[in-house]
Amino acid sequence: MNKTTNSRKNRLAIFLDAVEHTGNKLPHPTTLFILLTGLILLLSAFFEALQLNALHPLSGNRIEVVNLLSQEGLHKILTLTVSNFTGFAPVGTVLVAMLGIGIAEQTGLIGTSLKLLVQTAPRQIISYVVVMAGVLSSLAADAGYVVLVPVAALIFIAAGRHPIAGIAAAFAGVSGGFSANLLIGPVDAILSGISTEAVHLVDTAYEVNAAGNYYFIAASTFVIAIVGGLITDLIVEPRLGQYQEKQTETASSLSLKEKKGLLYSLITLTLLAGLLLYGLLPEAGILRNPETGSILKSPFINGIVTIIAFALGMAGIAYGIGAGTVSSDKDIIKSMESSMASMAAYIVLMFFAAQFVSYFSWTNLGLITAIKGSDLIQQLQLGPMPLLILFILFAASTNLVIGSASAKWSIMAPIFVPMLYIAGISPEATQAAYRIGDSVTNIITPLMPYFAVVVAFVQRYEKSAGLGTIAAMMLPFSIIFLFCWSAFFILWFIFDIPLGPGANILIS
Repeated sequence: MNKTTNSRKNRLAIFLDAVEHTGNKLPHPTTLFILLTGLILLLSAFFEALQLNALHPLSGNRIEVVNLLSQEGLHKILTLTVSNFTGFAPVGTVLVAMLGIGIAEQTGLIGTSLKLLVQTAPRQIISYVVVMAGVLSSLAADAGYVVLVPVAALIFIAAGRHPIAGIAAAFAGVSGGFSANLLIGPVDAILSGISTEAVHLVDTAYEVNAAGNYYFIAASTFVIAIVGGLITDLIVEPRLGQYQEKQTETASSLSLKEKKGLLYSLITLTLLAGLLLYGLLPEAGILRNPETGSILKSPFINGIVTIIAFALGMAGIAYGIGAGTVSSDKDIIKSMESSMASMAAYIVLMFFAAQFVSYFSWTNLGLITAIKGSDLIQQLQLGPMPLLILFILFAASTNLVIGSASAKWSIMAPIFVPMLYIAGISPEATQAAYRIGDSVTNIITPLMPYFAVVVAFVQRYEKSAGLGTIAAMMLPFSIIFLFCWSAFFILWFIFDIPLGPGANILIS
């Protein structure tokens, strides 16, 4: 490694140290919501005193700020705190999804499936398969980080390639491609629920379902896999050079029990898929909308989270029976309990996020901000796509200092979703733009919870590796993902392709 490369690496390390130092000064996300909620209370009194108002562009009504520090506001806070939380859209859907995912993860189905995926790929396409596996693992992010990342290193060694390149490819898929997937998962449920709450500031009848971005994120999976594979092969691995040290460890093949478990789960999923098709294909299928006969806005679409949770749960149970990881119903219950226990921090966060979103809605500050922001947008005369690209860049920048995707979206959605909705951009499009920005910079910020875990994995093969090493390795992924994913979004807009079932980029 020459002096110029070392100089660049040192500058990058200094920059990342500054980001880490700044980010560490931020409070815990839950504390952040508590502080923001208190700030909303103060702002409501301040702007009510200033008589801040705006004209609603749809109804023509004058919207005024509501003071929550008044007697009426206090009564509302006391009586609706519980319902704010229990009625907060992201809470129930995510917990239901995690029941099924918990079974699939704890029985070993997800980990074994990821291992099989990367082991069966030819050497020439191994980078692309590893990135793809990483993207798919976002259904159970922990499995991606703690199973796929180290396994990818072993697979690369077995193929005579550099193990750190395998780690980079897996990390890029798991974290950089976090918002892409071929299946609808907890992320979709979380973000769509928050988006629904946000758009209700201007349109109480609008619902953003969990499949609202499905077509786009499914197609994005292949974009991220191809681009990530190319970056690994053409940029990252050549820079690492030939791996010289001998390794005695190898990626173990699937055991007979694991193979039996996968067979059982495949049979189960095939039977469930047949039942779904039976309910969807006939014009009078029981999973279609009973009034219109359409699949759009049907029990299938509205219940997609429940269906996925049930399917993963049943597949996990089938795998456990075949692989011997499930011996009784107690094992299944424990897997769900373990999954719920892991959600404790999320539940606490969502309680205060729900209060913040509700208070923000009650004050009318979000609606007034959206209206005035829309007026500014109209004066700037920027088209929908320039606005969305600017929003992608804003989300990517914010992600460097605030790690939680749901926490950021809970803060940003009540402002940007209504603002862009008034400008003619659908909540699904705003949400898709956010997902791009939120994903691409995960892999270069030390504030991402699993960043240190990846550093530890790399240090197994390069003892001197540190934050700068990982950042320098992952920076090409971050920059090129941002460019290519944004360009793909622009093409999606140009060809006016729906983002999901019944979800267009522009409001018709």
